[in-house]
Amino acid sequence: MREASSRRERLRFLLRRLRRPAVLGTLRRMAPLSRSFGYDRGRPVDRYYIERFLQLNADVITGRVLEVKDPGYTRAFGHDVTEEAVLDVDRTNERATIYADLTDADAIAEGTFDCIILTQTLQLIYDVPAALRHCRRILKPGGTLLVTVPVVSRVIAEPGRFLDYWRFTEHSCRRLFLEHFGDDIEVTSHGNVLSCVAFLMGMAREELRRHELDHQDADFSLLVTIRARK
Repeated sequence: MREASSRRERLRFLLRRLRRPAVLGTLRRMAPLSRSFGYDRGRPVDRYYIERFLQLNADVITGRVLEVKDPGYTRAFGHDVTEEAVLDVDRTNERATIYADLTDADAIAEGTFDCIILTQTLQLIYDVPAALRHCRRILKPGGTLLVTVPVVSRVIAEPGRFLDYWRFTEHSCRRLFLEHFGDDIEVTSHGNVLSCVAFLMGMAREELRRHELDHQDADFSLLVTIRARK
């Protein structure tokens, strides 16, 4: 009887697969199309959501602005910027104006910046609470921290420079930023199962249609954005 029930269940699964076949095509492969986030095919899928988030929050990218590694987003989305500060732990980065570890940034004076742009960085920091404490400390009263973090991503590892420690969810971000910034936060999930698969495979955003990128499914987020005000 148990064997007959098992056969019926296998038959049901077979019929479901026949009704909705999974045609994988070029995705049936053990290696991604690109190992560099899709940069060699166009623009990475995650940058679509990151840049849209920064564009929507361009009003706060003003005055003294701090960004990590280079001032690209400050220049692309900022207005009336009086200082383009760049933070990095890597002293070979000639674009950096401040060499410091964000978890040990006591050398940066309290209340220095009007805005901090922190995109796809917290996953590379083991002590995330310490980094957020320093971010809040070096913001001016009323200043804003703009953050993006991955839910889904390939692992980044450059031993001797940085390692990849974390992935985040909307719920973890909401709790984490609530603890450090209080109620004045906006936490939003972005992406869907298609954008996640495309990003992991190294496809470029140009290979997806606009409506495919814009569809939001919080159960299958690609990344989370946070706007936190001091």
